Amino acid sequence: MQIAILGGTGDIGEGLAVRFAADTTHPITIGSRDEAKAIDRAEAYESRLADQGIERDLAGADNAAAAADADIVVLAIPPHYVGDTVEALADEDVLSDQVLVSPAVGMQGDGDGLHYRPPSVGSVTELVAARAPEGVSVAGAFHNLAADRLADLDIDLDLDTLVVADDDAVRATVLELANELEGIRALSAGPLANAAEVESVTPLVINIARYNDDLHDVGVRFH
Repeated sequence: MQIAILGGTGDIGEGLAVRFAADTTHPITIGSRDEAKAIDRAEAYESRLADQGIERDLAGADNAAAAADADIVVLAIPPHYVGDTVEALADEDVLSDQVLVSPAVGMQGDGDGLHYRPPSVGSVTELVAARAPEGVSVAGAFHNLAADRLADLDIDLDLDTLVVADDDAVRATVLELANELEGIRALSAGPLANAAEVESVTPLVINIARYNDDLHDVGVRFH
């Protein structure tokens, strides 16, 4: 299964890229608006993995080229850009039968902390679905995972991630993929209509980390 991580040069993109590279055998392409930056970052990730004794070849490409060849497209893109990115990919006619996976969350900060700020359609995941071409499936996953913790391969994970999708088969595919990550348990949270509840957990866990010194990069686990 070919995985493209668009925005793979950013924090959450980096974390997901190195974890998928370390824990799975799926081919991975790092996507960016700047092809050269994507190639450089893919090489940097390869070096970090090699330091862990993991030999992997990662590709780098511009977002359109990365998405065109992928089965799973992870949109590791800030929420205020992700809708435009999906539309741009549609305009370039590179989206057909891929599954788009959105980990983005709309948040706004003030002196007290971060607060959930969803778009008018209800959630960022639903925004992606609204902007995607007809026939392109959308799922939400990886929202509540701390990017720094994902990116540090010396840390053993013990976290849950919630997956939403309207199509049962698509949800099952993303659940299976997420469960390949060592220390990650993927749980179904139902259809896209439930994405707002899933996304809203992210500012909560960040605020918990902010106000508790011993809970840096806190995550969630359901029992």
